Amino acid sequence: MSLEKVTFSAMTRSPASTWSNVEAWFASVISTLRSSFAGANPRVCAAFWLFGLINNVLYVIILSAALDLVGPDVPKGVILLFDVMPSFLTKLTAPYFIHLVSYRVRVIWFFLLSTCGMIVVAFGDSIGWRLFGIAVASLSSGAGEMTFVSMTHFYDHFSLAMWASGTGGAGIVGSAFYLALSTWFGFSIQTSLMLSCFLPLVMLVAFFGVLPRDVLPSGGEREGARGTYARVPGADEEQDPVEDDEAMRSPVLSNTSSFAARNAGTTLSRAFSSFKGNLRRMKGLVVPYIIPLLLVYISEYTINQGVAPTLLYRLEDMPFKNYRDAYPTYNTIYQVGVFISRSSTPFIRIRYLYPPSMLQFLNLVILAAHAVLNFIPSIWAIFLIIFWEGLLGGLVYVNTFAEITDHVPHEDREFSLAATTVSDSGGICVAAFISMALETWLCSYQVSHGRPYCKMT
Repeated sequence: MSLEKVTFSAMTRSPASTWSNVEAWFASVISTLRSSFAGANPRVCAAFWLFGLINNVLYVIILSAALDLVGPDVPKGVILLFDVMPSFLTKLTAPYFIHLVSYRVRVIWFFLLSTCGMIVVAFGDSIGWRLFGIAVASLSSGAGEMTFVSMTHFYDHFSLAMWASGTGGAGIVGSAFYLALSTWFGFSIQTSLMLSCFLPLVMLVAFFGVLPRDVLPSGGEREGARGTYARVPGADEEQDPVEDDEAMRSPVLSNTSSFAARNAGTTLSRAFSSFKGNLRRMKGLVVPYIIPLLLVYISEYTINQGVAPTLLYRLEDMPFKNYRDAYPTYNTIYQVGVFISRSSTPFIRIRYLYPPSMLQFLNLVILAAHAVLNFIPSIWAIFLIIFWEGLLGGLVYVNTFAEITDHVPHEDREFSLAATTVSDSGGICVAAFISMALETWLCSYQVSHGRPYCKMT
C-alpha cells in the first residue's frame, strides 16, 4: 500500500517540483566535481589532457584503420604488432638513458616522428611502406607515453589523472574521427589518414604554450636526470653545467690530465651505480604493478585484434550497411569504456589490481568461445561486453600509475612511472602474436561451419 502511495505521489508531482529536483542534482554533481579538483592548476590539467589525447590518438586511428590498411585476408594482429613493437622496445630500454635528453627536445622529436610516420602511412602504396610508417609513429607514441607519465612526477596528482583521461579521450576521438571520415562522410582512406597528420601540432602547443614548465628540472640536455640518477656513495654532488664549463676553461684544470681522468671515472661510476639502482627499482615493480597491467593488456588486445574481427552476425541482424563497419564500431565502443574508467581516479580508486585483470581474461574466454560456438544471441550483447572490457582496461591502467604515485618513494618515482609503461606495450606485443594466429583460426573455423562473415566486406 505504501509503495502505491509513493508511486502515485511521484506520478502526480508537479513539473516545477521535478525540475527543482533536477537542478538540485546538477548542483550536487558540480559541487562534487569542484571539490574533487580543488587546488588543481587549470593549465597543468589542460596540458596533460592534451598530451594524453595527442600521444595516443594516432595509435588509435591506425588500429581503427587496420582492416582498410591490410584488407580482410591479412590478420589485423600484423598492424597491432607494428603499431606496438617499436613502442615496447623503446619502453624496455629508454628509461635507463632518456633522462639525458631534455623534455623540450623529446617533445619536438615526438612531433616530427609522429607526423612523418602518418604521412608515410597515408601515402604508402604497399603494405610494407604502411607498416614502416606505423612503426615510426609507434616509436613516437611509446617514447611519448614514457616521457609524459614520468613528467607527472614534477606536478601534482591531477596531472596523472588528466593524462590518463586524455589517453582515454584519444580512444574516443581517434576511433570516432576515423569512423566519421571513412564511413559517415565517405572520405577515402588516404584522405582520412592525411587529415590526422596535423593532430601532433597540438602537442607542441600544449607543451610550449600551455604547460607551466618552471617546475621541470633545468640543466640543458641533463634535464630530467634529477630523481632518476642514483647517487654514488661518497661521490661529489653533480655540478651545474655552467660551473663545469667554467672549470674546464680554467688554465690550471684544463692542463691537468688527472682532473679529466678523475672526472671521467666519477661519471662512469655514477652512471654504473645509476643503472644498478634502476635495475633494483625495476625488480620491485614487477609483482605489484607490471604483471597485472601486462595481463589486462594481453587479454583486451587479444580480444580487440584477434577475436573482435570474427564477432559477426548476418548483415540483416546488425545495425550496419556492410561488414567492415563492425570493426571500427567495436573499437569506438571499447574506447568509450576506456575513457570513462581512465577519467575516474578523482572519484574512484581501485587498490587491488589483480581482480579486474582476471575479469578481463574472463571476457577473452567468453568472446573467444562465442566466436566458436555462436551462443550470444545478439550483437547488442557483444556491444555491452566490449564496453565492459574497455572499463576494466582503463581502470587497471590509471590505477596502476596512481598506486605507484602513492606508494613508491619520491626519489624512485620518476623512473618507476616511466619503467612501468613497458607492461602495456609488452602485453600488446604478446597479444599481437596471439591475435595473428587466433583470428586466422577462428575465421577459418567459422567459414568451415557456414559463417563466412569474417571474409566479407
